[in-house]
Amino acid sequence: MDALLVLMVIAWALNYSILKRVFQEFPPMVFNTLRMVLSSAVFYGLIRAARWRARLAAPERSTTFYTPNTLTTRDRIDLIWLGIVGHGLYQLCFGNGLAMTAASSAALIIGCTPVIVALISVAIGRERLGPLHWLGATLSTVGIYFVVRRGGSSSGGEETVAGDLLVMVAAVCWAAYTVGGTRVMSRHSPLYVTGITMICGTVPYALASLPQFFRVDWRAISITAWLLVIPAGLLALCFAHLVWYAAVKQLGPARTSMYANAIPLTAMLIAVLWLGESISGGTMIGTAAIIGGVLLTRLAPKRGPATEPAQA
Repeated sequence: MDALLVLMVIAWALNYSILKRVFQEFPPMVFNTLRMVLSSAVFYGLIRAARWRARLAAPERSTTFYTPNTLTTRDRIDLIWLGIVGHGLYQLCFGNGLAMTAASSAALIIGCTPVIVALISVAIGRERLGPLHWLGATLSTVGIYFVVRRGGSSSGGEETVAGDLLVMVAAVCWAAYTVGGTRVMSRHSPLYVTGITMICGTVPYALASLPQFFRVDWRAISITAWLLVIPAGLLALCFAHLVWYAAVKQLGPARTSMYANAIPLTAMLIAVLWLGESISGGTMIGTAAIIGGVLLTRLAPKRGPATEPAQA
């Protein structure tokens, strides 16, 4: 599992540079639709295969890929809104934001997700934060300021700042997906929840991007760009998601989450080597602040819920 988590870090970090490269030829929403449709089809096939295998072997036994629980009305509502927010709206903001900013900046901002998750948990009364948590949140906020400020002083100007802000909204969407999915994840397998929410998010996203498909000059798209649909869909959306949730179930969230801290630095290194992105002094300060804030948030002891959460 640890080896798979290392591959997951590489897949997610590499995805930033892949998307930056592809967005030179594809409109962001068009390419994202292609890779989301591909991953949705793969997830659907895996869910069907897991059900078929479970019925032949042990239909009453829960595993990482299958649970025998039936869907309730609450489950269906959760799956729909999680898909729309965690995949549809997330990809809308992430893809368009990444197209306007540097891959390294986007990776750093998304790397603040654990801090946002902690703040959302406080807002809904799921837990109370201690001094180290608040120090970590403040430090990460300062780091984001340096990253966005770097964008404002770069050649991209206001467009780069707008891209950074869109990526920040994407980070909030993913945090909401992470926190909001805990209840339905306790009843259903990671494969089922991830796959169904992916499908629920892909449908409205594809409909919204449909007008852009008619404006693409398909003959101008290179073979390389077409081939990159495969790793962007199968590695970043299918493989990495499955490994992440399987690791949370097997190793626990604390040990699994430590691997997420390596993603921003790995993505930055790949962007420098592949895309030739430069790292300014302000970006380095922002990097240190963001990673330091995330580590403080991870390592600080939890205070427990401010109020007892309602039973599902």
